[in-house]
Amino acid sequence: MATLHKYDAVVVGAGGAGLWASLELARAGVNCAVLTKLYPTRSHTGTAQGGIAAALGNMEEDHPDWHMYDTVKGGDYLVDQDAAEILADEAILTVVELEHMGLPFDRTPEGKIEQRRFGGHTKPDPANPGKRIPVMRSCKSSDRTGHMILQTLYQQNVKHETTFFNEFQVLDLIIEGDECRGCIAVEIATGEIHIFHAKAVILATGGFGKIFKVTSNAHSLTGDLVAIAYRRGIPLEDMEFFQFHPTGVYEKGILISEAARGEGGILFNAHGERFMERQAPSMKELAPRDMISRFIFEEVRAGNGVGPHKDAVWLDVRPETINRYKSAPGGKQVTAHDLERALPDILEFVRLYEGFEPMKEMFLIQPTAHYAMGGIPTDLNGRVLRNEKNEVVKGLYAAGECACVSVHGGNRLGTNSLIDILVFGRRSGLDAERYLRETAWSDISPKADELAISQLEGLLHATGKESVAAIRKQMQLTMDQKVGVFRTGEDMKQAISVINDLREAYQNVSIMDKGKKFNTDLLEALELGYLLDLAYVTATSALNRTESRGAHAREDYPNRDDVNWLKHTFAFQSAGGVEFRYKPVTITKYQPQERKY
Repeated sequence: MATLHKYDAVVVGAGGAGLWASLELARAGVNCAVLTKLYPTRSHTGTAQGGIAAALGNMEEDHPDWHMYDTVKGGDYLVDQDAAEILADEAILTVVELEHMGLPFDRTPEGKIEQRRFGGHTKPDPANPGKRIPVMRSCKSSDRTGHMILQTLYQQNVKHETTFFNEFQVLDLIIEGDECRGCIAVEIATGEIHIFHAKAVILATGGFGKIFKVTSNAHSLTGDLVAIAYRRGIPLEDMEFFQFHPTGVYEKGILISEAARGEGGILFNAHGERFMERQAPSMKELAPRDMISRFIFEEVRAGNGVGPHKDAVWLDVRPETINRYKSAPGGKQVTAHDLERALPDILEFVRLYEGFEPMKEMFLIQPTAHYAMGGIPTDLNGRVLRNEKNEVVKGLYAAGECACVSVHGGNRLGTNSLIDILVFGRRSGLDAERYLRETAWSDISPKADELAISQLEGLLHATGKESVAAIRKQMQLTMDQKVGVFRTGEDMKQAISVINDLREAYQNVSIMDKGKKFNTDLLEALELGYLLDLAYVTATSALNRTESRGAHAREDYPNRDDVNWLKHTFAFQSAGGVEFRYKPVTITKYQPQERKY
């Protein structure tokens, strides 16, 4: 017998987007619950290192319009420009409010929030009209900015008495007609089913990088609610665009933040060449992530790679190198003490996971699957769209990496993720509060939990011969090899074929643990189903887009095609696989141009 709860609003996910949405609801006196499959302060927002973008202008002149322009250009002009303008304008107020909540930002000697450079963030060069140069826009708390945001927002929610259901995994959404009326969850500790009846549900569950093997994403990032929304008939937008961060720990994928390059770090190939001078002469190591990842792969292909398998490049953050190349912000001289203060966690990662001493030697890096630009489509207030005509699912919101507003387009700039989750998490909470005031309660079906229960029971009692771990491993290897930094139609067709076979094999899996309490075997089997769906949609969407744009780099279609592909992909589940429809990109201030740095 399921336990029934009734809340005005339910927020699923307790990262930055979910916690700011719930905070707005709690401030308004809304009876709100937050469901999270992790303890809140373990959410993936806490892994964000380098900073949060806002054109404060504390370190040098800056302007929100410049931030908007960089966001649009960085996303290879697939960004909806009305969303980018909101992001840039509201970023300043967001960061100031975080500061007032008590977030311990680094400080300038004058006591202002300290900022650093980050890839793709620029300002006009006063000495060269028409040229742009790096700008200090990333507001930081050492290299633990996401961790500090998470702690600050969680404390604020505790202060405002938000109700948390920790370690509850959501299994289904209650959608009847065009209205969301709650969700179904399993309590991990007991295995009991809980029905959450609500007027509004806000999804803030992060990404799904575990479709890849080498990824910066935690094991928990399995795209549960993205896949559940898709199964419930909600389209997924721009799923072909998945960002590969250029600097992951060699073979492990753990993130080495762009902050290392923002502080002056330099990339070298096997011949000691600073190849970014050749590839992006204006921005060098601070070019956007998608471009640097491709340039690293090109170096490896050309035989210029380093490491045991010659499949990596060097990152050098030694003070003497930074000073020799004058690559620190403003060309200032830096010391080991400066870098230990600015990058404590990053330097420790190198020592721990690679065994290098970064203050004395270069270390190995290679691209790692990092961030989903696509996801559940929303409008500017976080309302989930049920089709390409901007019609909404009443009472359903999404924000953060699980959502696509689309503020990142084909490629996200570093430090735009944290500001995205907070700006649109807040907007979702505010609009949900409005919706609650205007909306009456709707009943839910007495069988609302039927599908969720049948899924769990089916896996618990399955007697198939297929292994969850083996299927997951094959899926991740296939995505790494066939749907990675560079793509071809033939590779992606092979990937789709393999994934289809794996989806079929998944119908014949079984698990060893047949109990209900803390059954991680069961939960991993559920998560694999979500990952297989999302891997399939990602690969199919990538095959469908016959151009190269942002993080989607096709070697058989190497050019951007604005005539045919300046539009968003909407992928709907259909009996035959995936049905594609399209939505135009919103263009306001900036017409598409060739993307050069």
